[in-house]
Amino acid sequence: MADQATARQWLGGLAAHGRPLILATVSAGVVVGVATVAQMAFLAGIVHRGIVGQVPVEQLSLLFTGAVAAIFIRGVAQGFQARFAARCSRKVRSEVRHQLNRCWRATGPVAMGQVSAGILAREWVDHTDALHGYFARFLPQMILAVIVPLLILAVVFSLDWLAGIFLLLSAPLIPLFMALVGMGAEKLNQQHFQTIGRLSGQFLDKVRGLTTLQLFGQTGPAADTLRKRSDDYRRVTMKTLRIAFLSSAVLEFFSSVAIAVVAIYIGFGLLGYISYGPSDDLTLFSGLLVLLLAPEFFQPLRLLSQHYHDRAAAMGAGAEIVERLHGNNGAKRPRPGTHQRQSPDGIVVRDLTLAYDAGRPVLDRVSLDIRKGDVIALTGPSGGGKSSLLYLLAGFMRPDQGTISVLGAAPGEHCFGWLGQSPFLVHGTWADNLRLTTPDATDVAIETALHQVGLRGLVNSRAQGIYSGITEDGQGLSGGQARRLSLARVFVANYDLILLDEPTAGLDSDSEIFILEALHKLALAGKTLIFATHHQALLTLANRTLLVTGGRVHDA
Repeated sequence: MADQATARQWLGGLAAHGRPLILATVSAGVVVGVATVAQMAFLAGIVHRGIVGQVPVEQLSLLFTGAVAAIFIRGVAQGFQARFAARCSRKVRSEVRHQLNRCWRATGPVAMGQVSAGILAREWVDHTDALHGYFARFLPQMILAVIVPLLILAVVFSLDWLAGIFLLLSAPLIPLFMALVGMGAEKLNQQHFQTIGRLSGQFLDKVRGLTTLQLFGQTGPAADTLRKRSDDYRRVTMKTLRIAFLSSAVLEFFSSVAIAVVAIYIGFGLLGYISYGPSDDLTLFSGLLVLLLAPEFFQPLRLLSQHYHDRAAAMGAGAEIVERLHGNNGAKRPRPGTHQRQSPDGIVVRDLTLAYDAGRPVLDRVSLDIRKGDVIALTGPSGGGKSSLLYLLAGFMRPDQGTISVLGAAPGEHCFGWLGQSPFLVHGTWADNLRLTTPDATDVAIETALHQVGLRGLVNSRAQGIYSGITEDGQGLSGGQARRLSLARVFVANYDLILLDEPTAGLDSDSEIFILEALHKLALAGKTLIFATHHQALLTLANRTLLVTGGRVHDA
């Protein structure tokens, strides 16, 4: 878990990213403060002239107009303040999601596959949205909590310096106790996000494996585990709420006491019971204006207290996000300098080394040259490094040493086709799944690609054709049909480089034949094919077979 200092530094960088909008929000808030002072001055003037001066109501029209104008300006400024705050939050959260997207892309699907999808979804949605209150409310209010009270304090001192001293002495107590309470809130919010992240991941895993749990009679223990995790989340949430209520209670207590002291002083001063200092000069106008401004003096601090939990939530969420951005769970990810520019007509690997465990390299100083248009079969014992070599060529992983150039660029910079051992499907239609890689593909291109992999007859038997529904687990499709559907994306996208990891593993004979025919068509079209396999027919398809074993790669 990233420490609080790192999270604060990261949030500070985001604040710099949205500084213009934060300043615009603060400026609108200052206008609100000035309009509030003007509104209270007009109201105090109306009361003073109406009661003490016995001025007729029709002669107070100018003051009434000023009060209405101040209220109108205050409302418009509050509207702009909310609008600027929302735009700032939206801009910052967009930047955070861009950072997460870049991080996930750099980490690669191999390392990302080791993280629960529920945790990743929480980071993308809930953790990022938890930053909204910090940038839209807390940061601007933290500045306004200084500017607006100072403005009001200046007005109060000009009217009665003793009342100003009362306000000045009471003001520091509020942020002091608020900060003391907030220290515990930050830690609790961090626990809150950790707990809900684990709960989300476990719940998603249990739902995905529900059939397996039922078959082995483990639904009861799984439900008990989720119940226990939910109870832990409830406890942390209630602790957080107690801290939030305590913070509000502390602020309300001190602000109420301070306002009461000012009200007592104004009341006794106007009645003549206090003759010390400026009390003899108190009038209904000055006394009433001071009394009206006293709650407004504490209002920015009240709002800051209300938004203080936004800071605690942002610190907790920020620590989780920073851990993902900076840690990546030790993932091997592409970085500048792991390739050298070579000819764009092939793949060049030099002195490539990869080790999952120190001292036991999976690939040890491997050098390799592959020409464009070659059909390469990688074979060898299980665990020998075939899949790892494919991951490195795809840019899914970063080598410990060595350089890789794929068609003259770094691995992953050029678009390429990929077919893994587990086909990836999305909940939608056949067309949706094929348009994942080529969003502008026409219906004709999709039907042609399905014909190339032998699925044309199957899709024609569906009532809505290519717009028939498919679930993310491929319900209604066999394993071979799902694999062929994924391979059809390669035909739609028309990639020059295609990487395949055991494309025929675990398939029936019919599906094997269709996939072999599809790969043969790609080879005839001049595509560069590299696949890991033990299948004899696929080895026959290749014009070059490489044996991957003992950390070495050489021609078989």
